[in-house]
Amino acid sequence: MDLRYPIGKFEAPNTMTDEQRERWIRDIEKNPSAVRRAIEGLSEEQLDTPYRPDGWTVRQVIHHMADSHMNSFIRFKLALTEEDPTIKPYYEERWALLEDAKNVPVDLSLSLLEGLHGRWTILLRSLSEADFGRTFRHPELGTMKLDKTLALYAWHGKHHTAHITSLRLRMGW
Repeated sequence: MDLRYPIGKFEAPNTMTDEQRERWIRDIEKNPSAVRRAIEGLSEEQLDTPYRPDGWTVRQVIHHMADSHMNSFIRFKLALTEEDPTIKPYYEERWALLEDAKNVPVDLSLSLLEGLHGRWTILLRSLSEADFGRTFRHPELGTMKLDKTLALYAWHGKHHTAHITSLRLRMGW
């Protein structure tokens, strides 16, 4: 198994249905509780263990999820209120090296994820099919539709949760 992609790489579906969107919305809704379950009982030392050689620690993964999902939520709101806005990318690998990602208690980001995902879920469930067709422009990735972004972030939450659960399994935690 490739430790970088414990659930496989993201593959965007060719078609989007209401049923698929609802599954992805449920995935986003449930992600914070899945992350809490994944780290339940871990010590500080375990939280500071990389999920793979040369990878982020469990702590950094959790803080990264909060950073990334905040950015995605804002991108959704920009795409819903502007015509094909150009978003600002960020250097996630650099953000993971900042003090608030390396040494801060994970409960701060878990609480943030719970509130953020609560709001995000409400927003997502309010969208029409036309809304999911709205776009934003990523300077490196080009035009991104909201429905593809929804699929990506449903995968992203599971992807990073699996980093934690697969580490626990390998380490016997």
